[in-house]
Amino acid sequence: MGTTGKALTFSLLSLPKRFSFHRPFYVSLPLNLPRPPNGVFFPKFRPLCTTTISAPETAADEATLENTKHSILLERLRNRHLKESTKITLPATPVGSSSNGKKSKYGESEGPRKKKGGGVEMVSSFWELGLTEEVMGALGEMGISEPTEIQCIGIPAVLEGKSVVLGSHTGSGKTLAYLLPLVQLLRRDETLHGMLMKPRRPRAVVLCPTRELCEQVFRVSKSISHHARFRSTMVSGGGRLRPQEDSLNSPVDMVVGTPGRVLQHIEEGNMVYGDIRYVVLDEADTMFDRGFGPDIRKFLAPLNNRASKADSEGFQTVMVTATMTKAVQKLVDEEFQGIIHLRTSTLHKKIASARHDFIKLSGSENKLEALLQVLEPSLAKGNRVMVFCNTLNSSRAVDHFLNENQLSTVNYHGEVPAEQRVENLQKFKSNDGDCPTLVCTDLAARGLDLDVDHVIMFDFPLNSIDYLHRTGRTARMGAKGKVTSLVAKKDLMLANHIEEAMMKNESLESLSVDSVKRDNARSRINVQKERNEKLVRVSNSKNKAKVSVKKSSDARGKSLVTKSSVQKSGKASTYKPKTTGSKVYKTSKSSGNSSSSRGTRSGGKKQSGNKNSGVLRSTQKLNVVGFRGRSSVKAA
Repeated sequence: MGTTGKALTFSLLSLPKRFSFHRPFYVSLPLNLPRPPNGVFFPKFRPLCTTTISAPETAADEATLENTKHSILLERLRNRHLKESTKITLPATPVGSSSNGKKSKYGESEGPRKKKGGGVEMVSSFWELGLTEEVMGALGEMGISEPTEIQCIGIPAVLEGKSVVLGSHTGSGKTLAYLLPLVQLLRRDETLHGMLMKPRRPRAVVLCPTRELCEQVFRVSKSISHHARFRSTMVSGGGRLRPQEDSLNSPVDMVVGTPGRVLQHIEEGNMVYGDIRYVVLDEADTMFDRGFGPDIRKFLAPLNNRASKADSEGFQTVMVTATMTKAVQKLVDEEFQGIIHLRTSTLHKKIASARHDFIKLSGSENKLEALLQVLEPSLAKGNRVMVFCNTLNSSRAVDHFLNENQLSTVNYHGEVPAEQRVENLQKFKSNDGDCPTLVCTDLAARGLDLDVDHVIMFDFPLNSIDYLHRTGRTARMGAKGKVTSLVAKKDLMLANHIEEAMMKNESLESLSVDSVKRDNARSRINVQKERNEKLVRVSNSKNKAKVSVKKSSDARGKSLVTKSSVQKSGKASTYKPKTTGSKVYKTSKSSGNSSSSRGTRSGGKKQSGNKNSGVLRSTQKLNVVGFRGRSSVKAA
């Protein structure tokens, strides 16, 4: 027993520590145990296997057993690796191609996967979009498991290195749609090309129109960097230059900033173009609309010059927007040749999870009192409310009125300093509920990720684009929200068109006050034109009827005169028809001003006989029916 026990103990200890068995592994060795004394035995004991093997007693047998165990281990590790690689590489097929071999564009899938709104291909997890485990870990920490529509469209396109314009409604996850693949591309470049972080030489630049949007993008990038190893920094207007310069002097992968401040750091030598390969323009339509166009062209000029060289790899451009007018789209196509536009089915349409109410004021009501009646019930429910105004004066008036009614508010408009705006947003977003009302202008309508329950439009916007951006502050990422608009008489026309378009689930892209006025003017012109054409058609038909009646009456008169001349016979007959004919001719030619002369002639004709009287009666009919017999009609 001693020898056998030692051999068994040695064989178990010789197993590697990382070797694990998923199933019980039984070893049966012949343990020649002596029979217990006094005939004691174990009734429930039975051998695990009836086959008897001998314990390894030589070094060769031990080596053979060890090699067998290692081969089993390697086989299991290989199978596990194949399973994991299948999970990762299986969805690496581009989203634009379906499993049945049919080619399709992004967002226009023909495959068997789940579809959403207008044929956009949807997937159930981020694994199917080709993201790596590092990026998936960041998503798990955020608590995000299922991609949105714009993420299903945008992530594969950016991973393929295409320059694209991503268009989707506010709150649809556009920031992650470009940051996730961008981080993965940075990690891929490090692996393939050995590119590492360097001071003042970022490889990716994200340009945003406002400081608040820069902070939002920077927060998301920091949360991703906890798992995917990269470093980002923020340089935006309104902040001090020295801390930003120090951050750029450290190794950095990505810079998030406003166009003006980024150009300032480049001019001062704090940032170099050399390694920039990825450029993102967030809220692109806002930057092109509101005067950032020259700064963007100035920033892109050296990159375009570098890309024009034969040995250069160029750079990739990603533009993100919640609205895209035709004018901005034309400008983008001219500035960025060959860029691809990827849009979701919800672009320029109302958010399905938001309720839209229009309160139409006749003019006699006090608009501020109406605002108070809408605002108080919402605050009583504990909601966060944003009140939008068109001008600074209107914003100040609303703020003053609400404070007089013991409602605490914070302001957000152009004349509030940048640092104060940040503090006001923090007060508004805090869970204390001290300032649940934010009175603002359209400066707060774009790029702010806020948890807002109710949006009130004290002043109705001048176009549908601003309406969409304002409503995008609520009902973000599928949450529920409410939008209430106070519509004055001057805004009724545009509000009716927007309401009608939303009821039909149509696009609100081209609706504005001017366009609505033009459409109404065109409709009035078209209505008037149709009326004129109708009047012309009626008058033409009447004229045709009169001409036909005149021709028929003339034909009847000639036939009557011919019959009367044929009925006369003899010498007298040859003379009298001439006389009567002359009288008929004179009667039809006369203007008929004097009724007395007409009476004497008719009297003379009556005395001449029955035959002549018949001719005169026919002549009288001519005067009544024909165009030239107006006098007889008056006399009648």
